[in-house]
This record gives sequence, C-alpha cells and structure tokens, in this order.
Amino acid sequence: MNRKHFLTSVFAAGVGISTPGGSRSFTKTASRVPPYLKKGDLLGITSPAGYITPEELQPAIKQIESWGLKIKIGNTIGKRDFSFGGTDDERTADFQQMLDNPDIKAILCARGGYGSVRIIDKLNFSKFLQKPKWVIGFSDVTVMHCHINSNYSTATIHSKMCNSFPENPEMAKPVQIETILSIKDAIMGVRMKYQAPPHEQNKNGIAEGELIGGNLKTIENLAGTKSEINTSGKILFVEDTGEYLYNIDRMLWNLQRSGKLSPLKALIIGGFRIKPDDPGEDFGRTLYDIVREKVKQYKYPVCFDFPVGHQIDNYALKCGVRHRLTVTDNDVELLELAI
Repeated sequence: MNRKHFLTSVFAAGVGISTPGGSRSFTKTASRVPPYLKKGDLLGITSPAGYITPEELQPAIKQIESWGLKIKIGNTIGKRDFSFGGTDDERTADFQQMLDNPDIKAILCARGGYGSVRIIDKLNFSKFLQKPKWVIGFSDVTVMHCHINSNYSTATIHSKMCNSFPENPEMAKPVQIETILSIKDAIMGVRMKYQAPPHEQNKNGIAEGELIGGNLKTIENLAGTKSEINTSGKILFVEDTGEYLYNIDRMLWNLQRSGKLSPLKALIIGGFRIKPDDPGEDFGRTLYDIVREKVKQYKYPVCFDFPVGHQIDNYALKCGVRHRLTVTDNDVELLELAI
C-alpha cells in the first residue's frame, strides 16, 4: 500500500487502573486507564463544541454499530446555537449526563470547532472518577484531554470524530478507513504501534514517557488555567491548522518561556496546515526552522510529519498512556508500552 504513514496494531493489552486522581497536581504519577470496551457496551455521542445534524451522524453510527457497540445519542445532536451544538447550558448538561451515566463506557465527541472551554469548568468529574470512561476526540477536544490528564490522571483518546467517518467506506481511501479502525482498536484495548518515515529534520533518539498533547493553539490558550498541560517527563505531540507561521512561532515561544519544552522526554510534530504569509509579510522561516530553534538545546528526540492532526492520516493516540518513541535515520516508531 503506497502511503507515507501507516499504523500497525499489535496484541491486546490488559486493563490497568491505578489510584484515582483528585484535584490537579503536577506529579509524575502514571495515569489510570479506563476499562476497554467490548461488544455490547454503550458508547455515547455528544457535541461539546460545534453543531452537527443527525443526518451527518449516520455514517459514524453505522460504523460503530458494526463493531458490536451500542450507541446513545446525546441531546445536543441536532441542536444549534449559532456555531455551537446547543447553548452552553445544553452542552454542559449533555456532557455531564454522559459522564454520570454508569452504563456509558466511552464518550465520543461528535465534532470539534469551538466551545469546550466554555463548559469545562461547569463539569463535575466526581462520578467519572468513580467509574472512569474514555473521552474521545481531537482539535477543540484538546481542552478535555489536557483538563482530564492534569486534574484527574486518567487516559483519553485523541482521534477523529463523527464528522470524519466516510459516507461510503467502499469508496474511501485505505488510509481513511485505517484511521477510523484505529479508534476501534484503541477503545477495545489493542496495544498500538505507529510508524512514520524518517525526516531529514528529525532529531534521533529513544525516549519513554506518558503521551500527551493535541492542538497547539488550544494548549497555549490553556496556560495559567485549571486545564494547563503538565509536560514533565512526557512525550508531547502537537498539531494545528489554519495558522500563520509567525503564530506558530509565537505559540512555541510560549511553551518555551513557560517551561513546557525543557522537561519533555520527546516532542512529536504532527500535521500543520499552514496559512500562507500575507503579501509583503514573509516570515522567512519554515515550520522546521521554528521548531528546531526552540529545541536545539535539548537532548531528547524530535520527529516531524507524524500522522496526527487535521488531515486524513489522523490516527487514534492514547493520551495519558506510556509510549516509547524511537527516531532513527531509517524509521520513526511510537509504541504503546504494556502496563
């Protein structure tokens, strides 16, 4: 199969639950892993950010049901408050009932956009801590990943959402199908292995640590809040879309100056859909220049063009789970470590 990136799933991993976390504390305590799903389990779908119609949800419903899972459609599906999937109160209430319902084993966010930060402080995670479950999504859902990791030390899944499921799987590109199936593998306990081709700008090395990350702009915006990301001893991955190069430079300077880059074990640069410079306002530096400038003093490995982000090759990554990143002249491998 002629693709630049590919994912390999290896043997299923057992469930590991560690001591529940409480309020936010920046420690190196390993995150606990929610129970993996099995056939017959219930998965909830809700819209904490942008709106989506019931019709747009049908490809995802059909695919997920083919995995043997049951689905509970949230009250926000089909609702709209301008760009949002219902009002703040409606989105909060819908996500809260998904967190509190003991029968729901995973929460899949229907789409991204913007809105999760408007409700995150209204959510009560006490029942979630008693019975943790997978929270799934990317882009704006980075708010959830960072908040849950830093405050409650519980693993989540960074992946495509319902609006990325193909209407006709038979006509979809193989990589699109593989990325969707990686969600199934991740929530059902498959130990994941990701590979990408080498890149001339990579920094070689081997590192182990808890995998965290998501949308770079969102991570920057969470600085100084209760959802601020903790990078100490972690493997950080970042991606973004629709940003100028100077904005990316500014965001990475924020991570550098706030001490988020220095304690890392490794850095993964995913897909970046960059907005062209305005005429006469050339920034004069590439993405690779920008990143390498920020990490040149550090010994840890760095890889570019990893298959995660606002792109078709956006594979499911288990945030809060330990991985090993190996970067060599010939290959890049990110391997989930056994608990």
